[in-house]
Amino acid sequence: MSFASRVADIEPFRVVEVLTRAKELAAAGRDIVHMEAGEPDFATAEPIVAGARAAMERGDTYYSQAAGIPELRRAISEFYRTDYGLDVPAERIMVTPGASGALLLLSALLIEPGDGMLMTDPGYPCNRNFLRLVEGRGQLVPVGPEDRYQLTPELAAKHWQANTKGALVASPANPTGEILTAEQLKGLYELCAERSGYLIVDEIYHGLNYGVEAPSILSITDQAFVINSFSKYFGMTGWRLGWLVAPENAIPALERLAQNLFISMSTMGQYGALEAFSPECRAILDARRDEFARRRDFLYPALTDLGFCIPNLPAGALYLYAGIERFGMSSREFCFNMLEEHGLAITPGADFGQFRSDEHVRFAYTTGMDRLEEAVRRLQAIYG
Repeated sequence: MSFASRVADIEPFRVVEVLTRAKELAAAGRDIVHMEAGEPDFATAEPIVAGARAAMERGDTYYSQAAGIPELRRAISEFYRTDYGLDVPAERIMVTPGASGALLLLSALLIEPGDGMLMTDPGYPCNRNFLRLVEGRGQLVPVGPEDRYQLTPELAAKHWQANTKGALVASPANPTGEILTAEQLKGLYELCAERSGYLIVDEIYHGLNYGVEAPSILSITDQAFVINSFSKYFGMTGWRLGWLVAPENAIPALERLAQNLFISMSTMGQYGALEAFSPECRAILDARRDEFARRRDFLYPALTDLGFCIPNLPAGALYLYAGIERFGMSSREFCFNMLEEHGLAITPGADFGQFRSDEHVRFAYTTGMDRLEEAVRRLQAIYG
């Protein structure tokens, strides 16, 4: 059988290899500490579950509008008003099947064959694969600790090419947890506007920022595109719900694409997501955010004391992106040695790009403090 050539260019998500092997070892009776997946370990908060259950019981089980139920779009608009002090009309908000659905819509909307989008290396790997799916490509810009692993306006200007269509940035970022300042976001938007390009900002880790403000690009302009999700701060990974904020004139085209690509999202899930904004639920989610901060503050000094190189304390997200030069192994070799020999599941840096990726691993603090403490004990026994 012969498949489309683009399929060969879609890279595997290597964390899945680690996760699969970790589950095999656990099924065989090994005690595995899971620090590989970027999935909050808390089950979905009960108010959300109750909202979805109520929708099913009253028969709200039919297709919704392609842009999402109006109540949820209005609730997200209100969220921007209360949490950010911004007026974002509900009509500019589309509910999507996860942030991935928003990425697919924007790739289809903005990219012609041969176009490129600037993005960081390291960065979330699926971004460049979505572009490849529509015959575009990610233009990877090497970034390091001196840039706090972010695409600055200066770097974007330096790496802009004739076929560059804009920039796709994330703040806070995966795998580094770093945040773009309001000044940097403004500079990126101005650069894109000057060059007739688009700015897409992935804000899916908003709410998981620790003592540092994570400004939204929407506070600077209404002409950028914003991707967000119910997966991370809201803890709804398996529900597959996200949202997209777009300039008003882009919404009709995005709706047409959504009608064809998705028809609609889970109606029951959307009614559950409505309850995510209730005061009761927000109190639960904020307590969980504080627990993630506690885990970060434990794991960061423990790893740096052992010789892992993490130049900056990450300001957000769920990860520590750590250099392993001291240990004399490639990223993949290190991760599979840790897993097979010591029962520690960690993601190799090769998942996130090419620039020095073989010298880095990603630790996700998405497991309880007792398990993180056990992970540190095992690492201390090896390297302490």
